[in-house]
Amino acid sequence: MSGWASNSKYAFLGALRSSAQLISYEIFMLISLLPVFMDAGTLNLIEIVISQKGCFNFFIYLPSFFLCFIAVLAETNRVPFDLPEAESELVSGYNAEYSSVGFVFFFLAEYSNIILMSSFLVCIFFGG
Repeated sequence: MSGWASNSKYAFLGALRSSAQLISYEIFMLISLLPVFMDAGTLNLIEIVISQKGCFNFFIYLPSFFLCFIAVLAETNRVPFDLPEAESELVSGYNAEYSSVGFVFFFLAEYSNIILMSSFLVCIFFGG
């Protein structure tokens, strides 16, 4: 929405590239989490944490953890998956037309997403 709302073709192309990357890695992350959800028998995070009473899911589902960790890195735009905001470009992706408070909101949303995804991984694989 922000790339389209800025009425700039460069920001719009950056937003399309960013949304395509997010959708593709969310599907990848869901597929890597399916064995954990099927073993726990629920999608409820509390029940998944309780099901790890004897052994953490990290040890049982090590390949799924690494696949999910890669997907989380890509979804939060961390290196080497920082293509939506490539610094070698003249235009910085979807937030090209934003400065000051708008730019702060973008970074606040990005870092809150990092905290949310990290806590999600801890609940799923490390027993909460």
